[in-house]
Amino acid sequence: MIIIKQKGNFRNTERLLSRAQKLRLQTILEHYGTRGVAALASATPRDTGKTASSWGYQVSITNKGYSIAWTNSNEINGILPAILIQYGHGTGTGGYVEGLDYINPAMKPIFNEIADAIWKEVSNL
Repeated sequence: MIIIKQKGNFRNTERLLSRAQKLRLQTILEHYGTRGVAALASATPRDTGKTASSWGYQVSITNKGYSIAWTNSNEINGILPAILIQYGHGTGTGGYVEGLDYINPAMKPIFNEIADAIWKEVSNL
């Protein structure tokens, strides 16, 4: 015969899960989404300014967690100038325009701030 005895309750676990439901992760990501758009717009090289003014973001919530994506809606004949500026491209005359890494330096401080804000939020559980 096996006998199992249990002592105590799940009060601490229930309290932790209750506080976890109140996390402001979407609010934090929305805030940094806006900050990221401003950083990208500021860092984008300007010719006409259309690519710089076409940045946006989207926060998604799935059963696996939260995500944030920055987008650029400027498209010319199916081509995204933001990508051509970042990575470079060939020209119609056989030349090559070297890419300019403007996205990563602009977003690095934003990524660090997001990590700090999320860590602060979840460590206060």
